[in-house]
Amino acid sequence: MFEPAIAPSASLLGLLQRGRGDGTLHALAAERADALAALEHCVTCDPRRDWQVENRSLYYARLYMELEAPLQGLEEHLLQVEDMLDEHECRTGLALAVLGRLAGYGRRDALLLLRRYAAVGSNWAWALDELALWDDDEALRDLATPVLARFAPGPEGDAALRAAVREAYEPRPWHLWALTHPRVAAATEQAPFDLWQRQLDRSATAPAWSTPAVLAWADEQGPTPQDVFERRVAAAARCLAAVAAPADRPLLLEAATSAQDGARCAALRHLVDHDDECAPDLVELAAADTSHRTAAFALGALARMRGARITERARVWAADPEGGPLADAAGRLLAAVGQPADGPLVVAALRRGIFTDGVDGEGLAVLVEGVGRLAATTAVPVLRHIYAETSSSQLRGSAARSLSGLDPCFPTGAAVECLWDCEEATRELAARHVLTKGDGKVLDRLRRLAADPGEEAEVHAAVRGRLSSG
Repeated sequence: MFEPAIAPSASLLGLLQRGRGDGTLHALAAERADALAALEHCVTCDPRRDWQVENRSLYYARLYMELEAPLQGLEEHLLQVEDMLDEHECRTGLALAVLGRLAGYGRRDALLLLRRYAAVGSNWAWALDELALWDDDEALRDLATPVLARFAPGPEGDAALRAAVREAYEPRPWHLWALTHPRVAAATEQAPFDLWQRQLDRSATAPAWSTPAVLAWADEQGPTPQDVFERRVAAAARCLAAVAAPADRPLLLEAATSAQDGARCAALRHLVDHDDECAPDLVELAAADTSHRTAAFALGALARMRGARITERARVWAADPEGGPLADAAGRLLAAVGQPADGPLVVAALRRGIFTDGVDGEGLAVLVEGVGRLAATTAVPVLRHIYAETSSSQLRGSAARSLSGLDPCFPTGAAVECLWDCEEATRELAARHVLTKGDGKVLDRLRRLAADPGEEAEVHAAVRGRLSSG
């Protein structure tokens, strides 16, 4: 997958891609053709950096309703030949989720398109999950024939069918089909047992019951991705917690200093988790190691450390005028556990992060939340910049939360825009903080949110609380 191309934040397309509230307001004020083109581009070219955690479907569906937008562009996107060539669900997931929201708002054309795609599209399972929420039983029963035709008779097809039943977010269609299709009934009965069987059939070897054996086991792996490596190390550290005795400390210290990557990181993790007095020195040494794996693991281990000893050392690292990975990791630690006096160090780390990696850099979220927790008012200009420019709606929401406690202009400024934001938590935050007196637009928006059947329960509660309190 390629990183999405995000337009400048001052443009209509850039605002809509980011899911900002101003995107909706600008789209409603723009030429309808321009607004439709930008909206369709967003839905067919998913702009999210992480499509699994960022929300856009309700945001875009509301704009489709406001603009009375046709669905021809979504139909062409879903049913083109590329759908058979690129089966990754992120290519069509946003369009299907928007159609599901539109079906919830009563758009019959959206419901019909979902039915058609569920019958012929490669991402049929997602479409079926959307239909399970909004369609009637008769229409769902009609889909049984084209869906079940995807699973060839025989053991392989039956296994694939069980996997589809097991992985479905909404089981309603499968339960309906089980009443009249014996094959589906058998799959729904067998699917829960498949996971247990796979767990029982695992052939992975376990380490012997001693500290040297666990450390050796941690190194018994060839070249693997970083996430696989870290899971192996974490498993070894759990074993060490059970078998390591006080007499093994010299061996663990030696391994954490000079062993191969697997054993070194497992020993380091064990010593960090047990707050060993040498842990800060070992983390500093490992963070400067030439092995990328060891250095990255040490910086990750630092984020888990707690206590006065590591906090004092983190202040020294974070104050390093040269910066660097260890100083940045120390800044993130102080953002999570530091005291108000650590605010300047966290703000400095935040500014370094933006300068080095931009407003979408990894690790900014904990710093953004940290300056809010530490009441670092000097971070307000930086937070405003992140709020306006980041392409991550999750990070923008974090910036808004910190601004709500630091920026006296928030209730009459960003909070107003946040009422239209794509993220539920950001809309809820705005509803609780926005100034309602003297602004008819705000009151009208609150009333619309309160009456919107597609809005989330938490937002409804916050909005109705504000309206009832006057």
